[in-house]
Amino acid sequence: MAKEILFATNNQGKVRELKEAFKTAGVDLDIKTNSDLDNPPHVAETGKTFEANAKLKAHALAEYSGLATIADDSGLMVDALDGAPGVRSARYAGEAHNDAHNNAKLLAELGGVPEEKRTAKFNTTIVVSMPDHFDQDLVVSGQCEGRIMPGPRGEDGFGYDPLFYVPEKGKTFAQMTIDEKNEISHRGRAIEKLLKELPAWLTQFD
Repeated sequence: MAKEILFATNNQGKVRELKEAFKTAGVDLDIKTNSDLDNPPHVAETGKTFEANAKLKAHALAEYSGLATIADDSGLMVDALDGAPGVRSARYAGEAHNDAHNNAKLLAELGGVPEEKRTAKFNTTIVVSMPDHFDQDLVVSGQCEGRIMPGPRGEDGFGYDPLFYVPEKGKTFAQMTIDEKNEISHRGRAIEKLLKELPAWLTQFD
C-alpha cells in the first residue's frame, strides 16, 4: 500500500483534523500537503458541485505530484438563502478566502431572519485520485445539520465554525474540541467513510 498520500490543501485546520483521524483509526500513511510541493498548480474551482470541485483539485495535484491525492470541497448550505453560499462558501465575500468577511456577509444576508428559520447544513465531499487512474476515483460525502447563530461563538475552528450551531451538542463548531467536532461534523462523517474505504481502495494499485 502507498506510504505517502497528498492532501491537496493549504488549510492547516483541515490537515490537523485529517491527521488526527488517521492516527485514531491506525491508518499508517504520511500525509503531505501542497506546502510540501515545489510550486504546486493553483486550481480554479469552477465546478457546479462539491464533487466536481474536489475532482478538479484531486486530478490536478495527483498528476503534478505523482502521489495518491485526497481533495475535498466543503460548503455551507443555508435554507433561507436557497442553499447559498454552497460551492461559493470559501469565496462568498470575494476571491480572497477571508473567513471574517465571509462570516460578516452571511450575517448581513440573514439580517432579520428569525432563529427558527436559520437552519443550515454543512456538506463535505472527499475525492481520492491515483495518477493515471482518474476513472477509479474514490468519492465519499458527509453532512451535518445545524443553524446559523446571530453572532460568533467560540475561539477554535475556521471558516463558518463560530456561527454554525449544532443543537445536539449545544455548541458551535468553534466551541468544540477537534475530537468532538470530528465525531459529528460533515468532514468528520466524510472522513469516517473515507477511512473505511481507503485501505481497500489503495490495494488495487499495489
